[in-house]
Amino acid sequence: MNKLFIRNKFFLPLITIPLILSLVGLVFIFEASAVSSSRLFGDSLHYLKSQAVWIFLGIITVLIFSFIDYKKLYFLSFVSLILTIILLVVVLIPGVGSKIGGARRWIDLGFFNLQPTELAKFSIIIYLSSWFSSKEKNRFLPFISLICFLVFLIILQPDMGTAIIIFLISVIIYYFSGAKFIDFLYIFGGSIVSLYFLIKLSPYRFNRLLAFLNPSIDPLGISYHISQIFISLSSGGFFGRGFGASRQKYLFLPEAHTDSIYAIIGEEYGFIGGLILIILYFIFIYKIYHLIRLSPDRLSKLISIGIFAFFNLQFIINLAGMTGLFPIVGVPIPFLSYGGSNLLISFALIGIMVNIEKRVKV
Repeated sequence: MNKLFIRNKFFLPLITIPLILSLVGLVFIFEASAVSSSRLFGDSLHYLKSQAVWIFLGIITVLIFSFIDYKKLYFLSFVSLILTIILLVVVLIPGVGSKIGGARRWIDLGFFNLQPTELAKFSIIIYLSSWFSSKEKNRFLPFISLICFLVFLIILQPDMGTAIIIFLISVIIYYFSGAKFIDFLYIFGGSIVSLYFLIKLSPYRFNRLLAFLNPSIDPLGISYHISQIFISLSSGGFFGRGFGASRQKYLFLPEAHTDSIYAIIGEEYGFIGGLILIILYFIFIYKIYHLIRLSPDRLSKLISIGIFAFFNLQFIINLAGMTGLFPIVGVPIPFLSYGGSNLLISFALIGIMVNIEKRVKV
């Protein structure tokens, strides 16, 4: 009885908190998208209905992965990685990859748009965890070659935000697999040089950096997005304007129902509302950290570390972008932002954690 109580105390937040956040996100996706949805599709409920379907499919995904033995993922990891690489190449082909807002990141399958970069996050966690679950010498060059190749394909889209996340997830898993310290000196040096040239050679990345360093430099141009986010958050004050009272959702705030949805929540429910969501995320992240400590073997530990990095990095980078602590790089906030690919991958990873938790000895 005591074991069952402890398991439920650990298990329930892994499921309930993502569901709560997804339902909260569903409400605010409707709030933030009703005007643009009506304008684009003639249906103010378009994004709401679409996200509701994804949440339902996400619940099914959790159930499926919770019953798949995580050890079997070892055999699926290579296939998943190869499929990811193929899709990352296919999405770059004109006429196949859909170009939206200057970026070619989606493959239109008719009933939904597949975003290969989201599958890349999942694949890299499973593949690297499987690879590094057995100790192996002289793996630095194969590791860094693989990661550079994946990051290169993603930057070609371009998608700097996802490239940063996949790179950091990979480095974190590599570190906890027992890598040498000297390897990280090479990685750090190479990253700084690469980042410099990526910013230097791309006007839009350089403009984003300028907007980050000085948000008031061009309020109607390169710093328009961050300026509108600040207006949204500042007008929310301590308790917010109230439900449905956001003004920024009326086509002022770009990506209001996706990457910038936290700004709408902050505007309507203020500092208190935003803080409650952060606390829920903190509890959820802590439960993943607790699972890392209890992991029954090396494979499950590395997978849990990768999942921990996956959720933390997206949450921190998105929130830092909203508050001006990091450049805006187009990273969704897990469970709240609109988007089927990210939601399904998030729920799949939760399912894997549930499966690992079943094998934890209490």
